[in-house]
Amino acid sequence: MYKVMIVDDEAVVRGGLKNTIRWEEHGFQLIGDYANGRDAWHEIEREQPDLVISDISMPYMDGLELAGLITSNYPDIKVIILTGYDEFEYAQQALRMKVSDFLLKPITAMEIRTLLNKVRAEMDEEMKIREDLSMLQSQLRQSMPLLRERLLERLVVLGVGKPEIEVRFGYFDIPKLTPPYLVIVADIDDFGDRERLESVHDEEFLRFAAFNVFEEISAQKNALSFRTREERMAAVITGVPPETDIYEHAYELAEEIRRQIERYLKLTVTVGVGRSCSSADQLPLSYKGALSALDYRFLLGKNRVLSIIDMEGAPASKAVPTPDWDRRLATVVKTGSAADAEQLINQIVDELKRLRLPIEGCYLQLQKLTLSLMNTIQELGIEQNYLARQQQSWLTDIYSFKTLDELEQWLQVIVSNLITAISTNRSHYTNTQMIRATEYIEAHYADEQISLQDLCRHVLMSTSYFSLVFKQYTGETFIEYLTRVRVEKAKELLSTTSLKLYEIAEKVGYADPNYFSLLFKKHAGRTPREYRDTRSGG
Repeated sequence: MYKVMIVDDEAVVRGGLKNTIRWEEHGFQLIGDYANGRDAWHEIEREQPDLVISDISMPYMDGLELAGLITSNYPDIKVIILTGYDEFEYAQQALRMKVSDFLLKPITAMEIRTLLNKVRAEMDEEMKIREDLSMLQSQLRQSMPLLRERLLERLVVLGVGKPEIEVRFGYFDIPKLTPPYLVIVADIDDFGDRERLESVHDEEFLRFAAFNVFEEISAQKNALSFRTREERMAAVITGVPPETDIYEHAYELAEEIRRQIERYLKLTVTVGVGRSCSSADQLPLSYKGALSALDYRFLLGKNRVLSIIDMEGAPASKAVPTPDWDRRLATVVKTGSAADAEQLINQIVDELKRLRLPIEGCYLQLQKLTLSLMNTIQELGIEQNYLARQQQSWLTDIYSFKTLDELEQWLQVIVSNLITAISTNRSHYTNTQMIRATEYIEAHYADEQISLQDLCRHVLMSTSYFSLVFKQYTGETFIEYLTRVRVEKAKELLSTTSLKLYEIAEKVGYADPNYFSLLFKKHAGRTPREYRDTRSGG
């Protein structure tokens, strides 16, 4: 059973969580609740729980500071953040701290139960993997190949001094580095049709196979290859003949790697090419350049060789993104125009590509758009729709996409489903209001003063919108519908009573008998007197 703590400065929230959730049924033992992060941190150090559920805004130590301490000191402890819609910047920071998840207040018991089941399943899976692979991982850490990889990674990430290079390289039998140098980094775009792999071992096998291809081709070009902790493949190009252009050499190597992995493994990779440098202590700059080039996959697409030199040849625009994208998207969604929404999203994505914002800047803009959609769901009361249940993960889902085009498709689907849900809600409401409108006409047709404005006030609609939907619902304008009702009522009175014509006219809302007669003949094809004579057989 996993241990869990609650941290929230609102006693009502803490009490609600303690008393409404049967923690044991979800595999958790509640070991304490605290009103601020400072008190909670002391107990976390002592108890080391498996899960901490914390609010963001608290006195003494807020949830972000607490999450930062937990992430730094106890990375295995999962953190769930409670936040509100108006705390977007806080939520951004929480996501960067790799919190497990977060819930938007107000929260329900069902949301907590669902999230607890999800977190428990993740913990169970992680525990299973740790138990299955703990012995193998221990052996891998102590193996020479892994230590060699870590040395090369440290060389390009942090830099290694010349004396250490000589000693360590000799120990691992790594060839001597000779200038110039350049780093390339390759990353698997996705696993194609095998995206839903049966286990983590299947994915690792494919990664291992891809690295074998990468390593073999790199060795042919005298490049030192290794895998990074982020599951990327990197190579240090060194010892290029003086007459060979190192960039041309790097492009050929990168393109051959990309082509062979796609050919033999049916996987696509994107390769980033860094800057050339003349000394080993500058390798971290080349490595950072390669990573920056790789980030442009988000804008330019997958299965490419991207050079930081090429990217810098067309510097990013200094223009500021349109600040009201989120408002415009929410407005379009509310109006229910799927075509306009699709066009606007296309424009937004095209603008992000043109501006060539850093990847984090793109994520920020898209999260603002997503928040506006979440607020629209709340504002319009779409609580029972499956979108309302899905939205909790939207802000974190954004980080799972590797290209802007993929994110555009994802956003288009969300917006299309949201417009459909809004249309369904609106149609139901509109039909209800139209029924009320026709009932009102049936009840007040005899009132000569009945007007469109009276009817709109009754159903709480603007005259322009009411006129539009009333015509769609009945096939007639308000005046046409009212006239038809009055004529039908007059026919009934002419057939069943001996009232005089002016009396009947008054009972169906016409003070002027002559005007009534003209309208009646226009709709019934005969005068009121002729209609009565026909009905009476006279």
